[in-house]
Amino acid sequence: MNCLKTCCVLVLSPLLLAGCQPKAAPGWSGYVEGDYVYVASALGGTLSQLNVRSGDQATQDMPLFALEAENEQAARLEADARLARANAQLANAAKGKRSDEIAVIQAQISQARAQARLNAAALAREEQLVKQGFVSAAHRDELLAAQAQSAAHLDELLAQLKVGRLPARVDERAAAAADTDAARQAVRQFAWREAQKTRTAPVSGLVTDTFFRVGESVQPGQPVLALLPPGNVKARFFVPEGVVGRLQIGAAVHIVCDGCAAPIAAKISFISNRAEYTPPVIYSNVQRAKLVFLVEARPSPADGARLKPGQPVDVVPVAGAAP
Repeated sequence: MNCLKTCCVLVLSPLLLAGCQPKAAPGWSGYVEGDYVYVASALGGTLSQLNVRSGDQATQDMPLFALEAENEQAARLEADARLARANAQLANAAKGKRSDEIAVIQAQISQARAQARLNAAALAREEQLVKQGFVSAAHRDELLAAQAQSAAHLDELLAQLKVGRLPARVDERAAAAADTDAARQAVRQFAWREAQKTRTAPVSGLVTDTFFRVGESVQPGQPVLALLPPGNVKARFFVPEGVVGRLQIGAAVHIVCDGCAAPIAAKISFISNRAEYTPPVIYSNVQRAKLVFLVEARPSPADGARLKPGQPVDVVPVAGAAP
């Protein structure tokens, strides 16, 4: 009889222990993860300034770090000077000669006109003397040639005055305009390179890590620090195969964590289309129960600040849906 009682106790003990254990909390286990923003410069250089430390809160457009930029500054200043020169050449091409040069031509025109009047008077006197037979016709021919020469010189000076008041030719002005535009684009290019050496926060967020110290060399495109915006925090959890078909993007869930005063509201933002821990051979009814699917849920940015990446959480469906 004692042996029978002992056997009964041994058989019932596991059942009694199982009945005394607490029920598993409804929900799905997971952890918190962050989508980090890695801030880098497109150009490399020596880190000369680091304005934040790990754990600081950065606001959008706040200066984060700066790289040595002496070469870029010198190149930009040179480009500014070239642009100023090109602008001056373009403005000069749109003008005629200087006022002093125009005044010289005008004085030469006055002199040429006086000489033409003098030659005309001498020729008139010579014509009278030739008619009266006092001088030969050869001297009159010399005066005629001198008068024609002075008239031609006057026409030349008038043409020079007209040309002097004109701007440069159309082709020359177009070339000057093209040079100016090329210099302007060079200024933009070097200004961009200089701006790349100083980086500001693209978004507000927590500085989770810095990867360099002042004085160290940073390669182009290599992140100097990482930011975690509150809106980039999410919960990743795994849902059994038998439940994933009932979940939808945008469905409301609650995130429960140790130390959280109250559940944190979130919405499902991603449901994987591939199973995890897939059995290697056949999907039998027993094996299908082992399949889980990755699901992600995002809280609001304000609530996301309460969660820390790596923190274990439980995700509970809203409206009493059984997990």
